[in-house]
Amino acid sequence: MKFIITEDYDAMSRAAANVISGYVTSHPGCVLGLATGSTPIGLYSCLVKDYEAGVLSFSDVTSFNLDEYRGLDPQHDQSYRYFMEHNLFSHVDIEAARTHVPDGACPDAEAACAAYEQAIAEAGGLGLQLLGLGHNGHIGFNEPAPDFPKYTHCVTLTESTINANSRLFDSIDDVPREAYTMGIGTIMAAKEILVVASGADKADIVRRAFFGPVTPEVPASVLQFHPNVTVIVDKEAGALC
Repeated sequence: MKFIITEDYDAMSRAAANVISGYVTSHPGCVLGLATGSTPIGLYSCLVKDYEAGVLSFSDVTSFNLDEYRGLDPQHDQSYRYFMEHNLFSHVDIEAARTHVPDGACPDAEAACAAYEQAIAEAGGLGLQLLGLGHNGHIGFNEPAPDFPKYTHCVTLTESTINANSRLFDSIDDVPREAYTMGIGTIMAAKEILVVASGADKADIVRRAFFGPVTPEVPASVLQFHPNVTVIVDKEAGALC
C-alpha cells in the first residue's frame, strides 16, 4: 500500500487526479470505478481542467459508479447519477452510453444488482477504482457488518451514514434508507484502487482502516489485502498515522 499525506485538500485533490489522469493516459480504453461524496469533488474539478487543457481524454473510457440511493430516479438532484453529470460527465468527452450508475429507480433490488454486476463483468472488470472513506469505515455503501459482502447488493444504511448525508437533503426524513452498492468482492477485484480522505474528522477512521486489524466492522480495512492500493489524505486526515 502507498500511503501519501499531502499538505491540504487541494493538494490531495491534485495528487489523486494525477493518479487517475496517468492511468487513463496509459490505459485509454480503461474501466474506471468512480465515487461520489464531498471528498472527490476537488479531484473531479482537476480532471475537468486537465481535459480542458487538452492533456486528458475520456473518449474511450467506460465508468461504473460505486453506488446509488434506492428509490431516487437519475434526475433527482441528490441522486449519484446527477452528481456525476454535474461534477464530471457533462464537462468531459466521455460517452454517455459508457457511463454506468446503479439503477436506483428500479424497484426490484435483486434484478438491479444482478444487472449491474453482469455489466461490470461484460466490460472486463474494473481497472482503477476510486473510493472515499465513510466515518464508520464504509466504502461504497458497504456498512460495518459481520462479514464482507461479495457482490453488488442492496444495503440498509446505518443511522450514522444517514445523519452524515442528511446535510444534502431538505430534511433527514428525505434521506433514502437503502442503497444499491458494489460489494467488497467487486471492489477488491479491481486491478488498482485509489482512496481519498480529508479532514480531521476522518483521522481516526483512516488510522483504523489502514493501520488497524482487518475486520468487516471496518469495511475499508480489507483494502490492506489488495496488492495495488494508493491512499491519499490531507495532513488533517493523516494526523494519527
